[in-house]
Amino acid sequence: MSNTIKQISLFAENKPGRLSKVAEALSKAKVNIRAFTIAEAGDFGVIRMVVDDPDKAYKTLQGQGFAVSETDVIGVEMKDVPGGLHEIADVLGRNNVNIDYAYAFVTSTKLALLILRVDNISQAQKVLKEAGVRLVDSKEVSKI
Repeated sequence: MSNTIKQISLFAENKPGRLSKVAEALSKAKVNIRAFTIAEAGDFGVIRMVVDDPDKAYKTLQGQGFAVSETDVIGVEMKDVPGGLHEIADVLGRNNVNIDYAYAFVTSTKLALLILRVDNISQAQKVLKEAGVRLVDSKEVSKI
């Protein structure tokens, strides 16, 4: 799928040192984490991340015994101003695209990058492009 980003997700025990083990494994493999989020679910957590080399990250983490998966998400360039998120959420909502989850980070250029997992990637891409919103792919994320 064009203009998608491979997100690495892993299921890990919610205990001290688990994130350190993940970060250490990726560091040793020379994989750079560009954005990440952790969602707590009781005794376990879901770590989701965008990295500069998703294939290497997947293989590295799987080789370390982590329960890991790849998911297609979309990256959206968002204005880093009040209302920037509203613009994106409004376009998707008006076009019946559900946002399953999202996380964002700010770049050094007064822009933010919003990572979205949606229920219909192709529809989301279509309506965002029609609204003049710029989508970002994996190659661009690795350069940020």
